[in-house]
Amino acid sequence: MMKKLVLIGVVAAMSVSLAACGSHSKTETSVKSTTTGQELTDLQAAYEGGIISEQEFEKKKKEILKE
Repeated sequence: MMKKLVLIGVVAAMSVSLAACGSHSKTETSVKSTTTGQELTDLQAAYEGGIISEQEFEKKKKEILKE
């Protein structure tokens, strides 16, 4: 009877500790979901729409092509 209670206590304690094990840690993974071509197309549209200047366009285009 005593062994059974000890075993139940150990299992309960392990369950609680394992349940809390991953609840406070976060793992974030960044995945690039656009292609280089799409980024350049979007950049061109921003430039043609007057949202960014020619200097900003050229700078960002170089950054994109370096990736």
